Amino acid sequence: MRTGTCLVYWQRLTMGKRVSTPFYLLKKPMLTLVQGRERSRPVESIVREVGELWKEGVKEIMLLGQNVNSYNDASEIKDVEPGGSWQLSEGFKSMCKVKTMGLRFSDLLDRLSAEFPDMRFRFTSPHPKDFPDDLLFLMRDRYNICKNIHLPAQSGSTSVLERMRRGYSRESYLNLVEKIRSIIPDVGLSSDFICGFCGETEEDHTDTLSLIRAVGYDMAYMFAYSMREKTHAHRNYVDDVPDGDKQRRLTELIDAFRETTGQHYDAQVGTIQLVLVEGPNKRAQETELMGKSDRGHRVSFLKEPLSHSSEAGGMQNPEIGDYVEVRILKSSRASLHGKALVRTTLSRFYNANPIPCSASRF
Repeated sequence: MRTGTCLVYWQRLTMGKRVSTPFYLLKKPMLTLVQGRERSRPVESIVREVGELWKEGVKEIMLLGQNVNSYNDASEIKDVEPGGSWQLSEGFKSMCKVKTMGLRFSDLLDRLSAEFPDMRFRFTSPHPKDFPDDLLFLMRDRYNICKNIHLPAQSGSTSVLERMRRGYSRESYLNLVEKIRSIIPDVGLSSDFICGFCGETEEDHTDTLSLIRAVGYDMAYMFAYSMREKTHAHRNYVDDVPDGDKQRRLTELIDAFRETTGQHYDAQVGTIQLVLVEGPNKRAQETELMGKSDRGHRVSFLKEPLSHSSEAGGMQNPEIGDYVEVRILKSSRASLHGKALVRTTLSRFYNANPIPCSASRF
């Protein structure tokens, strides 16, 4: 998906739905949900298409899948062992067994990030069960894999998570968050939450509020539960939480999120962020530009002529698709504003500002 002339592309990796979990109406228009067993596109076809997009000037790829990090390309693997060694996040389980293990998501990201060093890579929507250590270390070590992880929790109550068949407990989820932040200290986390799921009590709701406050997310998508027909929940449970309670709980979830999210934006003030220009700032279209940082924060800055860190040609205004170094001056606690310093490239910026590796491998 291209946004106007913005050089960002959404690349779908998998088709189908493999994780056995109740189906929620999350209203995510970029995902086409298809029932049936997941099928992964071959690595070579993805690399080939990304190469074509790079030649067209695309600067950022969003890798898409219903459970994108359960990617498994066994198309060119011969004489493989059955997938009994498929590693899940510690404390997580899956009702679906992997018959044949091929190239995993970390293998794909390793290939893409190495072959296209001046292209950014993001991915959505992952499942928390599929974050083995090698994926986390790869994200830490490769500057062009954005330090932004969507980690859907859905609930902070272990009993609700069991009814949802999520395959993990509250404690396992929090332990995974701790591990992710120990390996990638500057990571930005986002999540999905459902309030009012079948049988959710006030105590369950309180557990979700406390989890939101404990983790402190950069972004969250929160919804009141809406039952869908022909799902596990529809066949086995009763949608017994009154609509009024669902809406009140949703308001409380949003308030809890807002209590903590601002500090992540405030912490960026004074730092220099690499911003991929996406277009004019809608609030000041004639004078300001807007883009996203590595962590996914929206950053605005004054449109003015800048030099380039490695190219001749003098001063010129940044254009859509340019990488710009921006010193962050202000935080609105939902977006950032700064002073543009120079146009640059992804590799040049990170070669001059190496990523600190403060965590050792377990």
